[in-house]
Amino acid sequence: MKINLKFFSVFLSILPGFSCGQNALENVLPELYKGFQVEQIQPEALKPNFILLDTRENEEFEVSHLENAIFVGYNNFSLDSLKNFSKTDTFVVYCSVGYRSSKIIEKMKNAGFKNVSNLYGGIFYWSNKGFPVFRNGKKTKKVHPYNKFWAKFLNEKTPD
Repeated sequence: MKINLKFFSVFLSILPGFSCGQNALENVLPELYKGFQVEQIQPEALKPNFILLDTRENEEFEVSHLENAIFVGYNNFSLDSLKNFSKTDTFVVYCSVGYRSSKIIEKMKNAGFKNVSNLYGGIFYWSNKGFPVFRNGKKTKKVHPYNKFWAKFLNEKTPD
């Protein structure tokens, strides 16, 4: 079984005094982002002219996503999905917490994209802060938890 060492080290770092929700997420993010040379953007700083790229998998995107986000995926991500955009366009890339999106940003930067930022804390941080997520053009409270471990970083949601 292949273990992602970065995720495992984050897991070990939060075990002492483990809590759930936003506070736990805020404690984990600095460790998760170590080693990435990626600009972070806070949810409050998003502007309508930014191009939002969702790098989660399709089943996650279908549960909810940021309004007007473009699904590009992670496992099957291809720079070809960005061929209709300029390398000088302004992109904000996100995933659940920002790890996968940081990896995609590195690929984009290596390909010459100039204005690419990571949404700090991903859709989890966004949702925990009370910003809206959408499904089929309508607001929803649901966010795909990625898995049971990472679900602990989402604030509790009321069912739709």
